[in-house]
Amino acid sequence: MHDPIVTAHEINSPLAPVLLSVEKQQDGIRHVPAHSHPQGQLLGTFTGLATVGIGERLQQWVVPAIHAVWIPPNMPHSSLSHGPFHGWSVFVDEQACARLPAIPRTFRASRLLREAVGRAATWRRQVLGGAELRLVEVIFDEICNLPEEPLGLPMPSDNRILRIATQFLGDLTSQSTLEEWAAWTSIAPRTLTRLFVEETGFNFGEWRQQARLMRALEMLARGEPVTRIAIDLGYENLSAFIAMFKKRFGVTPGKFSI
Repeated sequence: MHDPIVTAHEINSPLAPVLLSVEKQQDGIRHVPAHSHPQGQLLGTFTGLATVGIGERLQQWVVPAIHAVWIPPNMPHSSLSHGPFHGWSVFVDEQACARLPAIPRTFRASRLLREAVGRAATWRRQVLGGAELRLVEVIFDEICNLPEEPLGLPMPSDNRILRIATQFLGDLTSQSTLEEWAAWTSIAPRTLTRLFVEETGFNFGEWRQQARLMRALEMLARGEPVTRIAIDLGYENLSAFIAMFKKRFGVTPGKFSI
């Protein structure tokens, strides 16, 4: 049984505040099976990557540390950390969610949001004062107004394609071609191409680049050198990595604001 980031009593109590922010650190991999609750939830990590499944089909998204995921009330979701877990969650009263997005969304968490969430995690009072309620409004504004960045990585549900995706995420330096992956899973290359688009919205090459981008953002957030990131992600040279990154984000990795 997983250790809940917050107890059911804490969030379901009639005395629970309109917003409850909590942090959790765990040495091992953290897996939270599919579940739902009346509260809306904003979820993020301080380090590493988390795979979050949302909706009836639990569509999987790999989310880097500098991003956050908004999950509306009563929506099934699950999560899995890729390595030790250090993350945070904000639970919002169901009635207050009427003014927040009705569909899931991912966005890059601003410094303001991260600071506000961290401050809210220090609250221990069930009744929030004026200053605290003003900070709640700031968090709500950030959830609603931060530009959506669909940088999460959609994970396929087809078991054959999921095997490829999982294997690649375990070794982002892999240069195996689509044809080689197809042979590994005994799928015709044309079928693999079609399934990848149907399951993720990306062709295989785009999905692979997106996966590397996710890891690059995570490593930048940890302050790792750009040269090491390029090597660890399997780029032929530093220039190739910088060119790809600048094409996607408009700035070089060294100037990207985490």
